Amino acid sequence: MRPAYLTDAAIQSFIAAALAEDIGDGDHSSIGAIPINTKSTARLLIKDKGILAGVELAGKIFFQVDPSLELSFLKKDGDVITKGEVAFEVKGNARSILAAERLVLNCMQRMSGIATYTHRLCKLIEGTSAKLLDTRKTTPNFRLMEKWAVLIGGGQNHRYALYDMVMLKDNHIDMAGGIRKAIENTRTYLMEKGKPLKIEIETRNLAEVEQVMQVGGVDIIMLDNMTTDEMKKAIELIGGKYKTEASGGITELTLRDVAECGVNYISIGALTHSVKSLDLSLKSV
Repeated sequence: MRPAYLTDAAIQSFIAAALAEDIGDGDHSSIGAIPINTKSTARLLIKDKGILAGVELAGKIFFQVDPSLELSFLKKDGDVITKGEVAFEVKGNARSILAAERLVLNCMQRMSGIATYTHRLCKLIEGTSAKLLDTRKTTPNFRLMEKWAVLIGGGQNHRYALYDMVMLKDNHIDMAGGIRKAIENTRTYLMEKGKPLKIEIETRNLAEVEQVMQVGGVDIIMLDNMTTDEMKKAIELIGGKYKTEASGGITELTLRDVAECGVNYISIGALTHSVKSLDLSLKSV
């Protein structure tokens, strides 16, 4: 089942805005060089290894540019890919294919990079109870696709944005006047507004974990930038009463150790902000 944010309307809106940004008042290179009714065929060539993502989106982009285009898919989202393979073939009006080309490549290359890195990190924590989460450290106006790519790679989405979950981080706590006030103010607000949102709160040390346990009223306790020893003590203190999330400074080298502490979730911003795009190319045949 698709997440709530991944609607057809949201995808179509993204595509429309991206095409307007790229095409403007016309693709004058194609219009000038290629006769209007020219037919052509192009293939999406894979020039890297990893996890493919953005295939479904590519189809939607091509069809939004020109519903008469014909696509034959040889690969699907989530497939393991290697250099030399072909993901799909598109046939139809040459101008239409070229108008969609760059948006398709930009999306698929980045989404495939995210899916590949997510898959790699998920493999590192196999056998533990921890689930890998993304964050809001995404590219403005491209969050929809980046979070979709995390799902394709085997990770899980954290909150999509500021409106669908409460996360009380250090600045919220400090500006509210402490952990108790931050939680109580938030619970009052949510009750008054009739918003059944989950509450997560960040803790920076064991003393703050103890404070949260005294106040209660949350769903998830974040263990931020703690050592593995501190995490183990925190998890023992929490005793399964709340879900736990490890965050902050976690790398490929430390990921497994963190997962083995017994946390429920591990969030890594690098899934979306520090990935290398996969090399893909659209070529006429």
